[in-house]
Amino acid sequence: MKCFEIEKLNLHYGDFHALKNICMNIEKENITSFIGPSGCGKSSLLKTLNRMNDIAEGCRISGDVKLFGEDVYGDMDVNMLRKRVGMVFQKPNPFPMSVYDNIAFGPRTHGIKSKYELDKIVEKALQDAAIWNELKDRLKKSALGLSGGQQQRLCIARAMAVSPEILLMDEPTSALDPISTGKIEELLLHLKEAYSIIIVTHNMQQAARISDKTAFFLFGQVIEYSETESMFTMPRDKRTEDYITGRFG
Repeated sequence: MKCFEIEKLNLHYGDFHALKNICMNIEKENITSFIGPSGCGKSSLLKTLNRMNDIAEGCRISGDVKLFGEDVYGDMDVNMLRKRVGMVFQKPNPFPMSVYDNIAFGPRTHGIKSKYELDKIVEKALQDAAIWNELKDRLKKSALGLSGGQQQRLCIARAMAVSPEILLMDEPTSALDPISTGKIEELLLHLKEAYSIIIVTHNMQQAARISDKTAFFLFGQVIEYSETESMFTMPRDKRTEDYITGRFG
């Protein structure tokens, strides 16, 4: 089943044509990776999926983006869209508050006030992010005191606390050491049983390790989009092959 259907999507920042006629379907309960050199449109497309680009100055979008058949750029409430489509950024960005309050922030915003309910949500989100055992005795301590890898898993837990259907991740491990990166990759493979995950990564080995499908971007276009294994073993386009084998990028 498709979670996103993207048709003839074009995006401009002022005079710059950042995304050019993007057409792709993204499958539910898969990990989909976007790869390609810097500035090729990967993060722009990711942010378009939950309308984070709405706040970018001079941003113009045309074409269709549908979330489970609903028009993302139609009458859909943006706050509800971002509840359904969570975002995890490149650098961990915990709020300057306790671990507990970081996780409870979203549910409180959406009207949950019961301490019993919030306690359950906080524990489940941290369990799902595979960090409950590390943090259960530090719930009242500042999230800013955690290591980088712990902060990023906390941010994943925070995104999951409002029960999204989809997680968008913009290079979520680029600021982390190899051990923390491995933990997050392991976590993502576990989470795809319950969530659809779309990840922008510069790390091609990471895309090969964890994703079901991969899209290769170049100069604002999707050059190739296929099963990850076939892209990395038998790319159909010479430009994909050149990028994967390190001839450019």
